[in-house]
Amino acid sequence: MPGTARKIRVVGDPVLHSPTRQVTSFDASLDALIEDMVASMHVAEGVGLAAPQIGVDLAVFVYDCVDADGVRHVGHLVNPVLVSTSGEIDDGDEGCLSVPGPYHSLLRPSVASVRGVDSTNTPVELTGSGFFGRCLQHETEHLAGILYIDHLPRNRRRRVLRDMEPFDWNAPVP
Repeated sequence: MPGTARKIRVVGDPVLHSPTRQVTSFDASLDALIEDMVASMHVAEGVGLAAPQIGVDLAVFVYDCVDADGVRHVGHLVNPVLVSTSGEIDDGDEGCLSVPGPYHSLLRPSVASVRGVDSTNTPVELTGSGFFGRCLQHETEHLAGILYIDHLPRNRRRRVLRDMEPFDWNAPVP
């Protein structure tokens, strides 16, 4: 059953700046949340989405992006922890559905490993390179209440915020 797309919260919404709660119930409501997150991510044409971005303070993210070798990775992770980063430092552009519109270069290690569980509470460890590695770091930080713009110097952050654009899939700022 496909999920229902929900409005994506925009920077300034308190749920985006607060650490999430660990998932403790692995039931149909978690499956429905993940389906809604995937639907929301696809409507917004994103490559990753964390639960706070649709207003839910649980430690879950979904992804659909390619790695450094062009291999597509699609899935979800519950209660993830960033285990390690390695590789060369990449200064690629980064954007966020909760900071709609602009992108900005951000230094990140090119490889990241995260550990968590899936929707059935089965352990999962993912290692991503290139864009997928960036996605794993970005989404894991969302669950700690950190947005990519929080890493930017104040003047660059202001510029990115000034260049934001409204989209049909965004929720109004509270």
